[in-house]
Amino acid sequence: MTPIDTAVQTLQPDLIEFAQELVRTKSVSGNEREAIHCIEKKMQRLNYDDITIDAMGNIVGRIGNGPQTILFDAHVDTVAVTDRSTWDHDPFAGVVEDGFLHGRGSVDMKSSVAAAVFAGAAAKQLGLDTGKAIYITGTVMEEDCDGENLKHLFDELDIRPDNVVICEPSANKIALGHKGKAQICVQTRGVSAHGSAPEKGINAIYAMAEIIQRIEKRNLELMEKKGVRGTLVLSRISSVSASLNAVPSACEVYLDRRLVPGETRESIAQEMDQLIKGKPATWKVGTLHRNSWTGMQIAYEPFHPAWAIDVNHDLTKACIDAYRDSFGHAPGEFEFWDFSTNAVTPVSMGIPTIGFGPGDSKMAHMRNERCAVNQIVDACRFYINLIQHL
Repeated sequence: MTPIDTAVQTLQPDLIEFAQELVRTKSVSGNEREAIHCIEKKMQRLNYDDITIDAMGNIVGRIGNGPQTILFDAHVDTVAVTDRSTWDHDPFAGVVEDGFLHGRGSVDMKSSVAAAVFAGAAAKQLGLDTGKAIYITGTVMEEDCDGENLKHLFDELDIRPDNVVICEPSANKIALGHKGKAQICVQTRGVSAHGSAPEKGINAIYAMAEIIQRIEKRNLELMEKKGVRGTLVLSRISSVSASLNAVPSACEVYLDRRLVPGETRESIAQEMDQLIKGKPATWKVGTLHRNSWTGMQIAYEPFHPAWAIDVNHDLTKACIDAYRDSFGHAPGEFEFWDFSTNAVTPVSMGIPTIGFGPGDSKMAHMRNERCAVNQIVDACRFYINLIQHL
């Protein structure tokens, strides 16, 4: 056994106990206070060199103070549980059974939080922090505002790491990138009239109906493409009328458009223009407004292009070496996430970024969410090995 293997074997019970504690700590987006302070206490006990909670409520722990910097990011927030009675295990009990940690956030992504926090501490114990600064971030509000958390943290604390690892679930495969995202509002305009005289008005819903058919057709076209495919989903619809007895004067739909490499803001603008062509309609990126648990007001523009790191990049090569040390063989395949992550911020800044984390991403947000315990432990081992190789 290597010194890293021995260290991981020793810390395994505390690591899994911490992951359980995090699952038991509710932390829906915008309400992560208790989970952030739970991480703060654990970092203190693990003798982190510095621990800071920024104005947005993100926590960052630092090990070492050298010129070579690496940041491991895992978001703390989760989606809500609305079907608690249908779960096989209480989603907030943190039960470990049959080799799995069960509960909300076990995959997305409190197991990764635990693995990264303990990896930083182990790296310090093993002396792997010499000449390095290792940052472990527990970020907030990712579910609604991915990347906005790291943007605030980097600006406020004046951090620009040399490399970033996004610890989203990848079933412990190296993730080389992910699809982009555009969330767009489309609105049609009508003319209000009394329901008894509809001919005097223009029904905004009827105008939207044809646009909706175009949206469905466009998604089918995207799904027919080979390889990595974009998608287009209508996720919300609403209308405005003077009363239930009036012709609606406005109708709005919210679209979730997933982008593939090569698609740009310009190409998406052209697509949206075609969807509303000939109709009394406009479209815009659907800016979201949220408040963090600290009270900070967040305005988030959800438009991010797809990205991928080259397989021959130095960070990728270091990950391949760390994978080989952790699992005894080279990776058989790489991951490319369908979903968006906090990576959008470091990627937009030109910072080399890659992904790796425990858990099957298809279990995220689902009933009976669960993460294999051995993947949590192996992820921690991988993070330590990667610190050694960078």
